[in-house]
Amino acid sequence: MGDVSAGQRVLTPEDERAIAESGSSLCGGMHSDGVTSFRGKVYELFVAAVTGESLYQEWLPPETVVEMADKLDACDPDTARERLDLDADFIPSPDEIRDLRKLFRVCADRGLCIIAWS
Repeated sequence: MGDVSAGQRVLTPEDERAIAESGSSLCGGMHSDGVTSFRGKVYELFVAAVTGESLYQEWLPPETVVEMADKLDACDPDTARERLDLDADFIPSPDEIRDLRKLFRVCADRGLCIIAWS
């Protein structure tokens, strides 16, 4: 996540604070903390099914993040397993869905993009 300018991937201290204060806690990988970054592979199929966007894209611009946040907000965490045509193993728990919603909403509200780790 961050703002891309002059090839830099940067979150301001205010962005980091807003994300941390959201209370979102997602699965992190070797190079992610689960707060300001997360392991997209874990959530890819769910996010794609709900938003129509892949987390495997190198860059998701702020306007796309807004659309994704809106679609995640519309997804009921408590009924997602019954409503989505996915193997249950690929649907995060209701708490993880709530955390995805929080994270994407903060990013959307702050005009942030999503950047794939490379």
